[in-house]
Amino acid sequence: MNLTENSNTKNPLQNITLKMILEDFEDTLGFEYLAEHVQVRCFMFDPTITSALKFLRKTPWAREKVEKLWVKNFTE
Repeated sequence: MNLTENSNTKNPLQNITLKMILEDFEDTLGFEYLAEHVQVRCFMFDPTITSALKFLRKTPWAREKVEKLWVKNFTE
C-alpha cells in the first residue's frame, strides 16, 4: 500500500465536503436528527443546507460535532 492509499483509509472524511455531509443527513436522517445531536439554531428552526453551511464554516466546534456524527452514522 502506498502513502496515498494509507492516508485515505485513516481519514474517513477524505474527499468528503461539508455539503455532502449535510446532504447525507438531510436525505437519510433529517435535520431533526442533527438538531437532537448538535443543538444549534440552523438545525432547529427553518433548516436549509445553505444556512447550515454558512454557520458551520464559521463555527469550528459545531462543524467538528457534525463531522464526527457523520463518521459514526455513515462509515461504521
